[in-house]
Amino acid sequence: MEDVVAVFIPIVMFLVAGFVLITYFYLRSKERQMLIEKGLSSEEVKKYFEEKRDGFGLFKIGVISVLFGLGIGLGLMLKDATSKEYWIPLLLFVFTGIGFILANLLSNKMKRTNSQ
Repeated sequence: MEDVVAVFIPIVMFLVAGFVLITYFYLRSKERQMLIEKGLSSEEVKKYFEEKRDGFGLFKIGVISVLFGLGIGLGLMLKDATSKEYWIPLLLFVFTGIGFILANLLSNKMKRTNSQ
């Protein structure tokens, strides 16, 4: 039974990755097609997508990754100290949630200071 599951893991992984990529490109194409159908010129479409782009994407990923790592590290330390299994998922979700909130708040603050 375990051999069958081990074979399907990479297959499912590639299918999901392919589905995500195909969906991304399809929806991006539909969005551009709708803008063209509205009568926007190519320069206006280009300007629309430049305004839509978030310049703080890597910053957000960094904040979330750091807090994700802290959650795993603290969870492992508390698991070793107390021998309780629930610390890792608990702290992983808590710190990742804090990372999302903090990344959003910090990027909004940075956007406001850059726009002034």
